[in-house]
Amino acid sequence: MNNAAAAALIDSTELIACTVSRDVQVFDLLIEDMETALGERWGDLRFDEALAFLSQPEAAELQFLAVAMDAEDEDDLDQISEVVRAARDQGIKVILITEDVSPTTLHRLLRDGGDEFVPYPLPENELSQAIDRVLAPPAETPAAPPALVDEPKALKPTGTHEAVLIAVHGMAGGTGATTFGLNLAWELANVNKKGEQPRVCVLDLDLQYGSMSTYLDLPRREAVLELLSATDMMDSTAFMQALVSFDEKLHVLTAPSDMVPLELIDTDDVGRLLEMARTNFDYVIIDMPTAMVEWSQTVLEASHVYFAMLELDMRSAQNTLRLKRTLQSEDLPFDKLRFVMNRAPGFTDLSGKARVKRMADSLGIPIEVMMPDGGRQVAQSCDHGTPLAVAAPKNALRKELAKLAASVHAVNKSEAADAA
Repeated sequence: MNNAAAAALIDSTELIACTVSRDVQVFDLLIEDMETALGERWGDLRFDEALAFLSQPEAAELQFLAVAMDAEDEDDLDQISEVVRAARDQGIKVILITEDVSPTTLHRLLRDGGDEFVPYPLPENELSQAIDRVLAPPAETPAAPPALVDEPKALKPTGTHEAVLIAVHGMAGGTGATTFGLNLAWELANVNKKGEQPRVCVLDLDLQYGSMSTYLDLPRREAVLELLSATDMMDSTAFMQALVSFDEKLHVLTAPSDMVPLELIDTDDVGRLLEMARTNFDYVIIDMPTAMVEWSQTVLEASHVYFAMLELDMRSAQNTLRLKRTLQSEDLPFDKLRFVMNRAPGFTDLSGKARVKRMADSLGIPIEVMMPDGGRQVAQSCDHGTPLAVAAPKNALRKELAKLAASVHAVNKSEAADAA
């Protein structure tokens, strides 16, 4: 098809959008939602027609493309990527409508210029909301009052730090890994009773169910997905702008606002994130998903400390044994893991302490950190979006976390002094 014929397919002076697919009739729900959102102000193109049309002046009138594909279209991924890049180069927004495509495919299209993605079949009102987001004008950043211009210094990139990387990984769901990581980060951010406090960052890499934002009552930002989708273009400024500050002491890269595949990021992406965080902060806490993924090895090898959270139950024991076998079979540094027993038996519970010892012996691991049961106050502080030190400073769990943070900080300072 020649360019003139492609342009003739659409009277773009009346249209603001186009669907692009191998056959739009395959995506009948998309047709209905486009008609609901735009009436008659949209057209349709096949993949092989879209590039020809986008090269025409008439294409400049378009505001967005809705690119629809399923697993059958993955063989034509190069052509689809070319369409997405061409739209990006012309300033046309791209909404990806995908059904049963691999995480690698979705990742590539987001890197190439996709602005939003919506799963197919389309959830109710999801397409109209995605359209509103891509067409919303960029928010203007209000000028700061003169007296406040120099206050948010903690959010400025420095690139001169050498952070301690601390990963936290739950051996089973509900073992308290996120609560442990969040409160350890807060204690490290307040560890100096006098003088300048360390710069502390939290990376919530549990991309699907990450709850750091919930536990600190922080908004999830669209900038996070944009950052994760193009880490090769990330600089210190972009990284710092994607973070959200809690009480100007703790800076958090929240999980994305929508559920995304864990494979959205690969080992290179995670390596760039860790390096960027490392050079801008003194401590970086990494909240890991329970599942092991390709880039788990990257975090394990980069971390100075890798805390593994356990409870005194069979599921924690079995999962720990599986993890031990996996890491040792791949010749990965299993000995870097530091096992933490959450809701550990009290000092006078001799029977419970004996059970912990038997568990450690049977697994062939040392359980080096014992965290007491903080009771209802722990759940309440998470629900209220505040660290335990703020909500319940005298809580037994909070006191142990403060001791652990002080110990970590003391070791770090000692090693820094020795290196100097």
